[in-house]
Amino acid sequence: MWNLKYWLWLAGRRGPGHHQIALRLLEHFGGPERVYFAAAEEYARLALPRAVRASLADKSLAEAEEILGRCEALGVRILTIQDGEYPRRLRQIPDPPCVLYVKGRLFSFDEELALGVVGSRRPTPYGVRMACCLGRDLGRQGALVVSGIAQGVDSAALRGALSGGGKAVAVLAGGVDVVYPPQNRDLFANVAAVGALISENPPGTGTEGWRFPVRNRLISGLSLGVVAVEAGEGSGTLITTRLALEQDREVFAFPGPADAPMSRGTNRLIQRGEAKLVLSAADVVSEFSLLFPHCQPQPEALTPEEEEAQTQALTACEQAAEEPAPGAKEVDKAEKRAYITLCDIVKAGWTDDQRDILLALQDGPLSSEELSEAAQVPPRRALSALTMLQLQGYVGEASGKRFQALFWVKRE
Repeated sequence: MWNLKYWLWLAGRRGPGHHQIALRLLEHFGGPERVYFAAAEEYARLALPRAVRASLADKSLAEAEEILGRCEALGVRILTIQDGEYPRRLRQIPDPPCVLYVKGRLFSFDEELALGVVGSRRPTPYGVRMACCLGRDLGRQGALVVSGIAQGVDSAALRGALSGGGKAVAVLAGGVDVVYPPQNRDLFANVAAVGALISENPPGTGTEGWRFPVRNRLISGLSLGVVAVEAGEGSGTLITTRLALEQDREVFAFPGPADAPMSRGTNRLIQRGEAKLVLSAADVVSEFSLLFPHCQPQPEALTPEEEEAQTQALTACEQAAEEPAPGAKEVDKAEKRAYITLCDIVKAGWTDDQRDILLALQDGPLSSEELSEAAQVPPRRALSALTMLQLQGYVGEASGKRFQALFWVKRE
């Protein structure tokens, strides 16, 4: 595409609400090259936040050209939101990325029974087994398994899908060439070889904590439904299920013991009627059998070859869950913070809840309960505002199930 460098330039602009603002600019100007060549006065008429205007004023295409060269060398496909192959499902979410980077197969998501599988990074043996068997059986029944590639449930589901000869897609928080966690290097290679690695971030982008909740909207957005295997209360998995519900996707959950910490989140989803209780892949696939008649529940009996592949996949998942790579460090927060002003917040159209949540976090990390009290926002509204701030990259997860501001607010 002749104007691809302008797409990459636009996707690289930053500031408050940059996902929505990029779409707004595309709608106003009609294309990325027109956004690029627009005069500063034209940007001013749109009442954009100061940080966005400053980013748009940078007309250097050096970074875009570097990304193009890197993608060509790595064999990475670039999809723009105006391409016919860009998933229609993803285009319909509130904040789709302007650009997707794909390494591996280019699936026709809109024609696939794509199902997201999410769960704890520190699952119990039960969670590992359920995720691996779920991935395997979804693949055997013709579904496309979509997940992150994090240690725990995500990697177990992907390994299970591959062990059954199924289709798998990993949606990454960093670039498609950045392996995280390190112990999943073999899984990265296998998914890229027979499935696809997808990211909205260009190759070379590091894996930072705040990128994970932003990434989660893509897992649910590419899928028709999301299955939660194990999740504790306050788990990042629950962010994905909330996003799935907001995107009008189906949500399913595996139940667990009432006193098991890693099942509290999934059990609550079922209790509140936000997720359908499922016990197997067949329960999930049967929900979509009329739309996808080629995907039908199958008997659970395995061939000797499938049993051997499943045993190997389970062993790999259990080892990865128990033995982190030497020197590996879990990414849970960013080290640097940028600045925004209250004027920027107003221009970006934030709700009062979003503003109050970010201001409450200026003095340090807080749990969701502490945040609700500090901001004087009811818990349900606080969680909704917090989700949006995480998606927009203003808030990240800290240790101890707490949240931290990634932007300082200048009161000027």
